[in-house]
Amino acid sequence: MIKKRIVGVVTILNGWAVQSIGYKKYLPLGKPECLVENLDRWGADEIMVQVIDRSTRQLGPDIQLIDKIANTNISTPIIYAGGINTEEQAIEVIRAGADRICLDAMLHHGIGGVSKLAHKLGAQALIASIPIKKLSNGELTYFNYLTNKKSNFNAELLDLFSNKLISEALIIDADNEGKNNSFNFDVINVFPLEDVPLILFGGLSSSELLNTGLSNSRVSAVSVGNFLNYKEHSIQNLKSKLGLQAIRPANYKQESWT
Repeated sequence: MIKKRIVGVVTILNGWAVQSIGYKKYLPLGKPECLVENLDRWGADEIMVQVIDRSTRQLGPDIQLIDKIANTNISTPIIYAGGINTEEQAIEVIRAGADRICLDAMLHHGIGGVSKLAHKLGAQALIASIPIKKLSNGELTYFNYLTNKKSNFNAELLDLFSNKLISEALIIDADNEGKNNSFNFDVINVFPLEDVPLILFGGLSSSELLNTGLSNSRVSAVSVGNFLNYKEHSIQNLKSKLGLQAIRPANYKQESWT
């Protein structure tokens, strides 16, 4: 049986790791590589490094940061997100040391290159970032952080999943990102393809919420950011409280991924 994962998230703005509150307010946490090393030491199954100002400033991916993290000799797989707008940039990120990439901007204005990218890197290296927001009438829609516009899922995006060109979808509860204990599990049901593994993110800050998410058959992983940064061995402590057979245990050095 494939074990479900806990993904530690490090959010970076202006070169510093920050606590994000709805991507509107930020509190400084320190050097990104230090937080990554902590998550590696505490037992994260994957670490997602998201640099949230690269696309808005048209800077491209932060290759220097990826290289710095790669040189820390951590053993946890790294997912990188931020500033990837072209096929060439995505490949450069993998060459710099990231294991996988999470795509956002390319899904909106470079989706044709995603198919080519999948054939070069393999679908297992690609994750699609899917932020979800609630409308005033209660309907849930796909949200674009760069334009602040909401839309329905387009056929091209769904085809990428149907054709197995992207391995997982990072489903973000954009209304609750940065809030405590507030994930809206309705976002799981809004994604129209039931056979796509989902990674949940946004407002997940308790073992009860994580248990609920990981117990869902559609969910392959949960991502946690702010909640992990203020207590040593936070992931190990969290895993010990979950008690799910489907999740990798806190001390798993001798365990298999399957």
